[in-house]
Amino acid sequence: MKTRARVELRDLSLKTQIGTYGPDETRPDVHLLDLTLEIDTNLVLISSDAMAHVFDYDPLIAEIDRLAGLCHYETQERLMTRIASACAAYLEIKTIEINLRKAPVRSGSGSLGVRLFLDETTTNGLRNTHQDAKR
Repeated sequence: MKTRARVELRDLSLKTQIGTYGPDETRPDVHLLDLTLEIDTNLVLISSDAMAHVFDYDPLIAEIDRLAGLCHYETQERLMTRIASACAAYLEIKTIEINLRKAPVRSGSGSLGVRLFLDETTTNGLRNTHQDAKR
């Protein structure tokens, strides 16, 4: 088995507005993000205890918070696309898995989410698209 390293973020409550709801429809109380990022093992198996040797995820989380609050989103998928692009901007990230879910779905129960997995090739393609847009 190949050695792998992942950064895992679970159950991050996002301050966001997603969707359009009628007066009798259930509005979600919360939107929760799970994020799994595969990174190089050299950023986890380190020889000395220093931030310079690891992946600093704090700026990425700050960017996700910014994107979540940026506007009203019609769909979860659009916010996920923006989060994926933000992740791909970091060269340290090899693969991306995003799960964004809302709750409740109906009568105070259930959660509904969308999951996206980007392999290394797709992540690199998104990264290249992101860099081309900056030019």
